[in-house]
Amino acid sequence: MKALLEAIEAGCEDWDLAQAIDPARLPEHVAIIMDGNGRWARRRRLPRIAGHQAGIAAVRSTVETCARLGLKVLTLYAFSVENWKRPRVEVETLWRLLRYYLRQELPELQKNDIRLQAIGRLDALAPQVRRELDAAVEATSANRGLVLNLAINYGGRAEIVDAMNAVLDMARLDGRLQSLKFDEDLISTSLYTASCPDPDLLIRTSGEMRISNFLLWQIAYAELYVTETLWPDFSRTDLLRAVLEYQKRDRRYGGLSGSPDAAPINGSAQSGDPSFVEALRPS
Repeated sequence: MKALLEAIEAGCEDWDLAQAIDPARLPEHVAIIMDGNGRWARRRRLPRIAGHQAGIAAVRSTVETCARLGLKVLTLYAFSVENWKRPRVEVETLWRLLRYYLRQELPELQKNDIRLQAIGRLDALAPQVRRELDAAVEATSANRGLVLNLAINYGGRAEIVDAMNAVLDMARLDGRLQSLKFDEDLISTSLYTASCPDPDLLIRTSGEMRISNFLLWQIAYAELYVTETLWPDFSRTDLLRAVLEYQKRDRRYGGLSGSPDAAPINGSAQSGDPSFVEALRPS
């Protein structure tokens, strides 16, 4: 949070938004459905590819802002198992853009201590894409800051299927198949995201009111935030607004407000500790 305030010029809208955020009640894990690239391009009478290219800047800004906020995990929906249905030229362009992003952004990931991970059915990726992806994951594996999950060739249903099959395979190897009983913990620890907390906040851009087969198991109690902003236009301001909205929510997990099991987030547009902002104000 201190790093974010230091990066923002005092007096601008982002500065006011950042001041209003309570650093004690940040979401640990933010997941984003990056939607609207095609519509962004169409409104400008450009090819869809131009929208995907423009979306890279939004990825860069979002990753940097989450790292500066001090969030633990950011998961971005980069390519779904259904996206293979798109025209071949578009799909190939998406893979080129992924490789470009990995090459261009690796120094910044290292500089900001960000650890890159990839989730999804990665074996289906082209060899050259997989090599560059694996190399970037390995290069950042010792970093201890923000965990950046790129969901690539990902589907929520596919992930649950893969988790169930992984459990069954392990049970066969251990000779425990006959006594195997599934429970939520067993499935959770077999998901692609087993090393991460479940998302607290799910953001979807472009105004569409659907989940699109994304993190179906993990978002059971996530707060949903939908913005009309198209992904290429999604800025630091938009992200800070989403976090502020999250802090106004009352997370009850099926219980009642104020119950021991509830995790209340009733933030107003005030920081929980006024002295926090003053201490971080640039001199």
